[in-house]
Amino acid sequence: MRQSTAGSLGFSFDRPLHIRPDPQSIADAYVYLLGRMLVIRQEHIDLDQVGADYNVLTYDPLGNADLVNPNFDVASLEGWLAVDDGTPAVLEVPEIINRYYTVQVMDEWGDVIANINPRTFPSHPHGTFVFVKPDTRVQVPPDAARIVLRSNKAKVLARIEVRQDRDGVVRLQRKLALSSHNNPSIIPAPPLPTFGSRELIGVEIFEGAEHVLATALDTLPGAAALQQKVRVVARYAASGRGARQELESLLRERVIPDLLDYVAKQSVASRNYWRSSLRSDRHTATDYRLRTATNLAAIWTNVADELVTFQTTRDAAGKVLNGSHSYVMQFAPNELPASVTASHWSMALLCVPGHRVVPNALGRFLFTSHSPLVRESDGSLRIFIGPRAPEGAPESNWLPSSDWKPFQLTMRLYVPHDVVKRGDWFPPAPAVVV
Repeated sequence: MRQSTAGSLGFSFDRPLHIRPDPQSIADAYVYLLGRMLVIRQEHIDLDQVGADYNVLTYDPLGNADLVNPNFDVASLEGWLAVDDGTPAVLEVPEIINRYYTVQVMDEWGDVIANINPRTFPSHPHGTFVFVKPDTRVQVPPDAARIVLRSNKAKVLARIEVRQDRDGVVRLQRKLALSSHNNPSIIPAPPLPTFGSRELIGVEIFEGAEHVLATALDTLPGAAALQQKVRVVARYAASGRGARQELESLLRERVIPDLLDYVAKQSVASRNYWRSSLRSDRHTATDYRLRTATNLAAIWTNVADELVTFQTTRDAAGKVLNGSHSYVMQFAPNELPASVTASHWSMALLCVPGHRVVPNALGRFLFTSHSPLVRESDGSLRIFIGPRAPEGAPESNWLPSSDWKPFQLTMRLYVPHDVVKRGDWFPPAPAVVV
């Protein structure tokens, strides 16, 4: 049989490139590849935890006031799937009635493969789910749902609404089980230098770039052209010390600052001093810059059909929220949080920096759909935030703050209505109570 190799065609994939790529190609290559590197970094972080392994679930404890960024409105769990040509991963999901839940499956670039729940899997919302590698010949039982991954690995996260039944939700949480019938051949996560979310990796990102690209299929339109830019820049970086220094200078002086500014100010929709998880109008679902920005700002973000979040650290005048002041948020009768979601909502208060709850005598750290909030006579809703409940305000509508610390408000809307997903609904800005 006739064979053809790269060598017989006269080119080498690892041959250094001495012609300098243009600055835009360098920026495109860096931002694109960083999206994958952030997922690899998270894989290392997750698997370095005590007891963590592939095809093993980690059951996160319910929201605890002693933890950083506690989530009190859902019980969560997570794990890494790993499969090979002959070995699938199997997930068991119990029947969950009258309570929000979703099992989110993410590929190795940070894109959502599927959400398992009654809305997206109405014919099989619970039971057995078998995850297989693309082009596998593994046979799946007829009573199981088959989900094809995009590579050998995927991240799985599940969230179940707590409601007012903490013991019950823990029992449901523990009924989700992940297994692998054999020991799949697992490709280790590529080695990665340590870097932070502000102190990003530099020119080192292009070392071993070809291997990194080969570890996971990217289904994003335009990926092939972007990956070719990565290869060209990687070859230039390998051409000598001068090229590396030149690339490092460009990345540190222009590309990385521009990316961080984009993440902070342009990547998502904002209004009323609230920053949302919605992409801004100028972006599409195929925007690789937005994917990288999302992975950098809040990895494993879900699709807007499942969850939209809002965060603010500013009041209606644009000033930093401070625990020594009292604020009011006023929702019109037709714009109540409960009226714009098909499931449930929550709003939590955390100190910044530190992102911990504020200890208070009420033990109240958030409001949810199940909080006994009192409406005004016209049907509107006022929520008060401050170190003390303002005079005349119902205590049930008061969210305690610290006496002096700055704080952040985070609102989550689960299964939001179209008005939210279009970006036409935002929470009102907190106004200082005079």
